[in-house]
Order: sequence, then C-alpha cells, then structure tokens
Amino acid sequence: MGDDPRSTDGSRSTDDSRPADGPRSADDTRSAASGGDAYGELAAVGPYGVRPGHALITMVEPHPGHEFAYNRWYEDDHYYAGAMAMPWMYAGRRWVATRELQLLRVPEKSAVARPVTAGCYLSTYWITEGRYDEHMKWTVAINKRLNRDGRVHQARTHVFTAFQDHEATVYRDGAAGPRDLHALDHPYQGLVLEVIDAAGPRERAEVLEWLRARHLPRALRDSPAAMVTLFRPTPLPGDRMTYVRQVEGVDTRLTLLWFLECDPRACWAERFAAREAEVAAGGLGRVELLAPFIPTVPGTDRYVDQLR
Repeated sequence: MGDDPRSTDGSRSTDDSRPADGPRSADDTRSAASGGDAYGELAAVGPYGVRPGHALITMVEPHPGHEFAYNRWYEDDHYYAGAMAMPWMYAGRRWVATRELQLLRVPEKSAVARPVTAGCYLSTYWITEGRYDEHMKWTVAINKRLNRDGRVHQARTHVFTAFQDHEATVYRDGAAGPRDLHALDHPYQGLVLEVIDAAGPRERAEVLEWLRARHLPRALRDSPAAMVTLFRPTPLPGDRMTYVRQVEGVDTRLTLLWFLECDPRACWAERFAAREAEVAAGGLGRVELLAPFIPTVPGTDRYVDQLR
C-alpha cells in the first residue's frame, strides 16, 4: 500500500540507499509480504482516543463435557488471537457464572438466554470510538483465518453475542474513581449483565433517558456498583461466522453492565432482586436478563468445576 520506491521514469528515488538490484533484507521481505507500510499509514490518520465508543459483549455456553477444553482454548489462544491482538480493541476481561450465580438470574422466561441459566462465560471488550468499521473488517477476516487453521473451539453455543455502541456511563462517585475506560482493567469483584427491551425505538430512547438521568443515579447511591455502562446493539455483518446468530433487538434493546466492588452474591438480595419491578414501574421497558458474574482468574481453570 506504500509508495513504490522507484520514480515514474524508472530511476530509484533518492531516499532509498539500497542498491537497485541488490538483495532484499529479511525485514524488507517480511514487510513487503505483509503489506507492512499499511500499518504506518493507518495509524497516522483517523480517531485514536481512549473512550470506549463501542464494545463486544459475548456470552457463551460450552457444551457439556467440554468446559475445561473450552476454557483452555479461550484463555490460551482466542482471548489474544481472536480479540486483544486486533487493532482498536484496547481492553478486555472475562467473567464466569458458577452454577450458584446462574441460579440467581431472572426472568425465568428470558428472551435472551434460553434457558435463563445458559451462558456461563461472558467476555467484554472495549473498542476505540470511531473505529468500529475498521475493527469489524479485521475481526471478520481473522476469524475466517482462525477457522481455516483449526483454531476455533466448536463445542460451544453463542447465547448473547453482539457488538454494541456506547450510549452513556453513569457513575456513583461523580468525578472520583475509575472511568469507564478503566473498567475492564480495574479489579472489580463482580459484574451484572442487564438486558432491557423496549416496545420500539422511541420507547428505547425514553428508557435510555430515564435510566441515565433519573433512575441509575438513584440506584447507584451508596451502592457497591461504581458505575453502569449502557450500550445499544448493532447488527452483525452478513459475512459473520455461521455459528453466531444475528443480533436481536437492534432497535429496541439496551445492554447495561454494572461494575461491582463486591461479589454479586453479597448484594444481590438488597440491590438486584427488585430490578424487574423497578424497570417495569418505569412503564417503558422490561428486563429480559439480569445475570451476575465474577471475574475469571487468567491462566487458570478456577471455577470450571463449579459450572454444572
């Protein structure tokens, strides 16, 4: 993608000291073969802020009997090759729901998880604002390559996987404390995934404003949750992997991530048991999933024996 080192008349440009017919170095060969110049050009233009303008939120259920194999594949390979090594995906964290945590989920008849206990692993990733399109081109291409190379664990089901656009973040402590850009690196002890469905696009906008301006500031007061990030899902590209179903509720759904300073079990009854009723009382939307998680311990199989 870079400029040809020769000028239009066939002579060599003055800033290239390599002999015209001399051998290429190993670095030159690697750079040419990989289109190395493109990396410098792409990095020189476009947005490069730190705000999490977009997210990948993916909840997955390993098939029974494959829990350890799935965890090792994701920890040892896919978290990096299929996520963190990609351009513009700058933060990530994995979460797990033991059977005890799965049984806290509501509602029993969920439009997101069927059954509601499905999806014991959750991965969350931040993508630089304004870089969604570029990231999507890369992620589709690399996942096709990983599939061709046999580096994709097939014994799993995507329960809730969606790229999402950031709508708002509500903080408990105002300007103090970690910001949303730090949320996946800060050592939070738990996370609650909440999915709210509205009747339509207009109602979703009203739910978002109600949550952002009125409800969440009250709910976070004296809460063990330091912040709530709010996202809306975007449709997956048509050339996505066939094992990932198209996103539902693109025009009607909101996804909330509650970042907790304690284990969810310690505050569930007091802070989350009434969430369905609280949202319903707003009259604009309904909770379709409320699911607590705790962080995985990278590089280990901790909690894998507690999933069933």
